[in-house]
Amino acid sequence: MLAVTASVALPLAPAGARSSQPPQPPAGVWQVDGYGEVFSLDGSRLQEYQVTGVSCIKGVAAGRAGGQAGAARYANAHGDVFTVRSTGRPDRAALHIDGSPGDRGLRRIAALPADCLKEKPGGPVAAFDVFWQTFEENYPFFAAKGIDWQAVRDRYRPRIGPRTTDAELFAVFREMVSPLHDAHVAVLAGETGRFGSTRPGTEMPGEELDTKVTSYIEKRDLLGAELGKFAGGRIGYAELPGGQGYLRISGFGGYAEANDFAANSAVLDETLDTIFTRASTARLRGLIIDLRINGGGSDSLGLQLAGRLTGRPYFAYAKRARNDPSDASRFTRPQPQYVRPAAAPRYTGPVAVLTGGSTISAGETFVQALMERPGRTVRIGENTQGVFSDAMERELPGGWQIRLPNEEFLTRSGGTFDGPGIPPQLPEPVFTEEEFAKGRDSAFDRAVAVLGR
Repeated sequence: MLAVTASVALPLAPAGARSSQPPQPPAGVWQVDGYGEVFSLDGSRLQEYQVTGVSCIKGVAAGRAGGQAGAARYANAHGDVFTVRSTGRPDRAALHIDGSPGDRGLRRIAALPADCLKEKPGGPVAAFDVFWQTFEENYPFFAAKGIDWQAVRDRYRPRIGPRTTDAELFAVFREMVSPLHDAHVAVLAGETGRFGSTRPGTEMPGEELDTKVTSYIEKRDLLGAELGKFAGGRIGYAELPGGQGYLRISGFGGYAEANDFAANSAVLDETLDTIFTRASTARLRGLIIDLRINGGGSDSLGLQLAGRLTGRPYFAYAKRARNDPSDASRFTRPQPQYVRPAAAPRYTGPVAVLTGGSTISAGETFVQALMERPGRTVRIGENTQGVFSDAMERELPGGWQIRLPNEEFLTRSGGTFDGPGIPPQLPEPVFTEEEFAKGRDSAFDRAVAVLGR
């Protein structure tokens, strides 16, 4: 663990005097609670370092993009926006990433870790060691999945040497993480290959599946009518003959050309203003929210939508991150997140939520955010995918990237749905071959019937 010290001496105000100076945005070197990161901040630039017990690799960088007293905003060309805020203590600060609910704690350290000042080693051996160590220090679910990660290292490490080819190294990485069946684990090996998988028996959402399902729904469920398309086609809406609304969401992102959180949030608000007018919310007898093909995105956009479905604040979930490289049972203090009513027309009547194995990531956190929704809310279909954490993106020596989860989303009682996913209250088959062959949509029909009671 890195020592926590102050890197600069702070002048003290005379006794009894109050400083007229506004709090200054944090600067210096900061270790993140959890997440395996160190940030270097100055007045104009933020630089991330991805650290493990065997490595330090430069990560994302961002330039100053405004702020206010005690807070500084940084942004980069990829649309990432970071806000670093003073907390009133010289040795502590808070980091917020747009689109991700909650903050990450920062602890001031004296200087960058020594490994960050060295030339980083290259080659397949170094890549393997950083790969294994990154999972060892951050992945929370080895015990739950019955994986002995140390045994995995003992098995595969002897197969790696200076002459190991890219294809051989990629094959080893793939074999190591395949048994996790974790949709938030990925190996991005450039031209050599790309690996990711889902829970057995489920399918990763994609454009082909989404197009197929949209066409089927319009033909079968909407009797040939087209969905009204919004937000770059990621949101569809129709009103059903029985006075119910049908809202289909294929992702919580990709709404705007800029595809950053601010732009997506603005488009989502515009879309919901169109769908949830004072007139429509008054006449709706029920709302079906279809998340069965939802590839995730921003959890904050899910909370934004949930805010259109309640008249009072309520608990959504609590986030925590693994926070000890040597102990997978230790986490940061859980941060509760709440759904807050939007200052716009809202629908607060009965809701049926359709889910399945292709309901992934932010699609699942949105489902979790509806579990304590005031009023009648019922889940219909199949278990969601079972991955909730933000996906950490990490660089490897040689230029490859990996992704992995390190967070848990807790219920009020402290439970999680990682692995098996959120179960439906009313099980129904979801887009099976038999359903397609026989022209059925059992989950949709069940929702119409339930809301019509």
